[in-house]
Amino acid sequence: MKITGYELFQVPPRWLFLKIETADGITGWGEPVIEGKAHTVKAAVEEMMDQLIGLDARRIEDHWNMLYRSGFYRGGPILMSALAGIDQALWDIKGKYYNAPVYELMGGACRNSIGVYSWIGGDRPSDVGAAAKEAADSGFAAVKMNGTEELQYIDSYRKIDEAVERVAAVREHGGKYMGIGIDFHGRVHRPMAKILAKELEPFRPMFLEEPVLPENNEALREIARHTHIPIATGERMFSRWDFKPLLEDGYVDIIQPDVSHAGGITEMKKIASMAEAYDTAIAPHCPLGPIALASCLQVDATSHNAFIQEQSLGIHYNKGSDLLDYIKDKTVFDYEDGAVKIPAGPGLGIEINEEYVREQARKGHNWKNPVWRHKDGSIAEW
Repeated sequence: MKITGYELFQVPPRWLFLKIETADGITGWGEPVIEGKAHTVKAAVEEMMDQLIGLDARRIEDHWNMLYRSGFYRGGPILMSALAGIDQALWDIKGKYYNAPVYELMGGACRNSIGVYSWIGGDRPSDVGAAAKEAADSGFAAVKMNGTEELQYIDSYRKIDEAVERVAAVREHGGKYMGIGIDFHGRVHRPMAKILAKELEPFRPMFLEEPVLPENNEALREIARHTHIPIATGERMFSRWDFKPLLEDGYVDIIQPDVSHAGGITEMKKIASMAEAYDTAIAPHCPLGPIALASCLQVDATSHNAFIQEQSLGIHYNKGSDLLDYIKDKTVFDYEDGAVKIPAGPGLGIEINEEYVREQARKGHNWKNPVWRHKDGSIAEW
């Protein structure tokens, strides 16, 4: 089971796939990427993989610690995303070696399926009422939307009213009991977040996501005092050490680690277990590709506190190439009654269409975050 080589594929719409090869002929797939920084993460993966050639692919915990702890500088979005994709691919190899899904190697499943939500609206949300009805008609029990456009530190109540009107439309068209996740996306600063959280409470959202930027997590204390809506955050946190003070403070109700950013399956399972000890739910972040989603579902299967899973099918980022395009058996992610079954095949439980991956890699991508500015010319949070 010695690691003999690897390949990286930068594929549309904004993803990076990793294939790791072994002397036994078993290969594994991972998805190491930071959206908008694919080239940078690719370089980090190449540096890390140089250290793994010739080693036994099954020693995942040791490899994780070597790649993390042997670096004097560690953590952060780039290094942890590179490590995440490598970790996913190693778990895929190990599961295939033992002819078992990853969750069986992690203690076995505690659930057979998990709820998923559908994205509605876009970066500048519009027509969300009709989109909510379409999601409900398609069987989704929950949706997530961006709550606002850009907001200044102190901004107009007009923008508050517009955000409230959008959520009201989702509640009206989606139904009384549709779960509504409202993503502030870090666009809202503390003074306006307090106002917006209070104004949205009558619509009983499922959660408020990233009500402030993660570097301002201390503000969650004050926001939590202004609302009973569950608070969610964590997509821009990259290790159990990042989550430790957040959980200790006790003002977050749902954490959202990303399996392609927060150290992979190995680290996300540890983060989920930490959260369980603080009676905190987990809803993994995953607006990415099929390898990331399959990896999330393997962790969801073994995590008692996982309650819903993000997925990117039809998301506004995926124009031209979507989640199912890169896998052979598209039924593995069939959604029924607002839920998806945990993939039960060996490894991550999906089979990558390598021919299509290679074809799309020839096209590549250079996706970048949009740059937003306020009317006064200053940079706005995207």
